[in-house]
Amino acid sequence: MKKKTTGRRDFILRTSAAMAALTIIPRKVLGGQGYTAPSDQLTKGIIGVGGMGRGHFGYEGTRLLAVCDVDKKHLDDAVAAAGGQVSAFHDFRELIARPDLDIVHIATPPHWHGIMAKAAAEAGKDIWCEKPMTRTIGEGIKVVEAVRRNGAMFRLNTWFRFKDQFYGLGTTVKPLKKLVDSGILGWPLKVTVSGITGYDWKFYWSGLHNLKPEPVPAELDYDLWLGPAPWKPYNAERVHSKFRGYWDYDGGGLGDMGQHYLDPVQYLLGKDNTGPVSVEIDAPQQHYDACGSWRRITYRYEDGCTIILDGENRDTEAAYIEGPGGKVFRGFRSTIPDLQRFIDSLPDPEPQTGTFSESVRTRRKFALNEENGHRSCSIVNLGVIAVRLGRNLKYDPVNQRFIDDEGANRLIDQPMRGPWKI
Repeated sequence: MKKKTTGRRDFILRTSAAMAALTIIPRKVLGGQGYTAPSDQLTKGIIGVGGMGRGHFGYEGTRLLAVCDVDKKHLDDAVAAAGGQVSAFHDFRELIARPDLDIVHIATPPHWHGIMAKAAAEAGKDIWCEKPMTRTIGEGIKVVEAVRRNGAMFRLNTWFRFKDQFYGLGTTVKPLKKLVDSGILGWPLKVTVSGITGYDWKFYWSGLHNLKPEPVPAELDYDLWLGPAPWKPYNAERVHSKFRGYWDYDGGGLGDMGQHYLDPVQYLLGKDNTGPVSVEIDAPQQHYDACGSWRRITYRYEDGCTIILDGENRDTEAAYIEGPGGKVFRGFRSTIPDLQRFIDSLPDPEPQTGTFSESVRTRRKFALNEENGHRSCSIVNLGVIAVRLGRNLKYDPVNQRFIDDEGANRLIDQPMRGPWKI
């Protein structure tokens, strides 16, 4: 049964359904004391106020009311940075339970994203989540279901599909999308993501082996930091800025940068509702605990399109995107004559909602939402699973399961340490 929302969120949902043509809700319509019209300001709380969380205190159209962290030093620093005008919470469940919050921003390590996003949706909140969206494919499926069931708005915090220069390509994604949609490059297409085409896989996020137990700092609730992750003795290498190097919490450089790099590829190829049918890897054997580097990951789609992640910059002449009819290289160089004039002659792609406060107010999906975000995050997690296991995999993107590989399927829905579940 759909969870009943209350207060401001209930009003927004009911009004949106009954009066879909309205995009601004005037203050007088809300009625009652203590309400602020969504057209004036939205309220938010941030879970995880290390570097990333503190970097998002002031995005447009919002007022910060609450912060949460399991590290008291992070929490005290965040309260001070906010001028002391926010409530501080140790347990994220207390922040989510506040009835006066419109938006919950999740800026924790990825092993917490799924649990927190689902809980926020069920509490009637809209959600801004850092990348990668979830640490596992199964958690992503649960978040999609919860957001859809509760009518929440969801934003994943990578933005290249709708704004900003796309790393070393020398262009935004929009002209590339127009080019692909025109058909001039032909089909199927191949995309190569490497240092040659302008990207850095950040292999310095490889973890250390055989970590020695260390005393837990007095300011850190390490048990709650671990949460659903397996219990392992504390070492400073595991937490805060170092967590990306360990499989229990993230996926190394691929987990860190993969969704930034690969979400626009899904969009360019028109595959926001599907995924690859196979993943092939060339990588050294991985440590059971610490993430390592890899040489090459190749994703293949049913229609023959491929994405190659070239970790060694092996293809020194690689185009970023190519097909039978032409190529586009780093710096927006191309084999297509008079490229810019041709692109200018093409129709623009379908408009996208690129401001989250607009999405919250109008109840129109954000450009990168729970559905297409889950699909691009799944590409990241497919690569992580293949690298961890050290073998090529076949995948069913409809049922979101591996074919004839139960070992790989066990990594889709991984056990959580009690009492946590999703």
